[in-house]
Amino acid sequence: MNNKINTGLLAYGMSGKVFHAPFVSTHSGFNLKGIVERNRKIAQDDYPEIISYNSVDELINDDSIDLVIINTPNNTHYEYAKQALKAGKHILVEKPFTATTDQAKELFALAKSVGKKALVYQNRRFDSGFNAVKKVIESGKLGKLVEVYFRYDRYRNEISPKAFKEELVEATGLQYDLGPHLLDQAIALFGKPEKFNKILSKNRVNTKVDDYFAIQLTYPNELNVFLTASMLVADIQSAFVVNGMMGSFSKNHADVQEAQLLKGMKPTEEGYGIENPADAGKLTLVTEDGGRTTEFIASEKGNYPAIFEAVYQNIVNDKPYPITEEDILTQLQILQS
Repeated sequence: MNNKINTGLLAYGMSGKVFHAPFVSTHSGFNLKGIVERNRKIAQDDYPEIISYNSVDELINDDSIDLVIINTPNNTHYEYAKQALKAGKHILVEKPFTATTDQAKELFALAKSVGKKALVYQNRRFDSGFNAVKKVIESGKLGKLVEVYFRYDRYRNEISPKAFKEELVEATGLQYDLGPHLLDQAIALFGKPEKFNKILSKNRVNTKVDDYFAIQLTYPNELNVFLTASMLVADIQSAFVVNGMMGSFSKNHADVQEAQLLKGMKPTEEGYGIENPADAGKLTLVTEDGGRTTEFIASEKGNYPAIFEAVYQNIVNDKPYPITEEDILTQLQILQS
């Protein structure tokens, strides 16, 4: 590998255009070498120097590619990851990493056997709102935690034209779409639960897959963490609610990075990742005399660039990657159950 990590993207839909290419192209340690575009050739409009490959095989078989970002439909992740590792590439795989723990274990073992890195892209660990929650919890101001609620809601009362999200294939349904985000956030904060319960339901007319899930994670010291996502919430609720013995914290899902990237903002531009001050989280604490104090806490800026810096440091300097294999196996154990 040269001074820069030659990187290839397997797709240039929303994921490639918004969540990957802007960061690879602006990080000094990467070279965005090429993108797979089977049909519409549009990537060179944004990145004139890149190669537009006609197929996944063509990109993976390019000896100059060091890192393959697998941002294709969920049910293809295992196949393409295995192919890329066997071709001697490092991989960064969109969530969910695979459909099952057995597939994940196989890929992690394969990566070790060929001396390459198998990394998972969990960008919501770097959302402004989540890190505001993390900071409040770690401050100890809430005291012993009693219950935690993480929600990811939207209103889409229709069947998506994207077949991989709606057909009965591997890693389909809302739990595999949004579940990895919420589970990763919970696992990052609290680790592996002692036990869990899960509810899935199908509500939209003619849906074949779940469009609602609720997962209860139980931890030591009587802490319960509730993760919920629905495609049928007209009045979006607080994304984060944390209740402790000494107070509560609530926060909406106000991370601006996705919206900014969709508008074409680069992660290096001034103002990137900074929330609207009106979206500050609300911290309510109990006073010694039983009263209440309220404080509004602004979030630190969202930081998706950090995940690409972590990828770079892991590949080049072998520094620990924040999303561990154990994190991913715990997540998949719950999703596949």
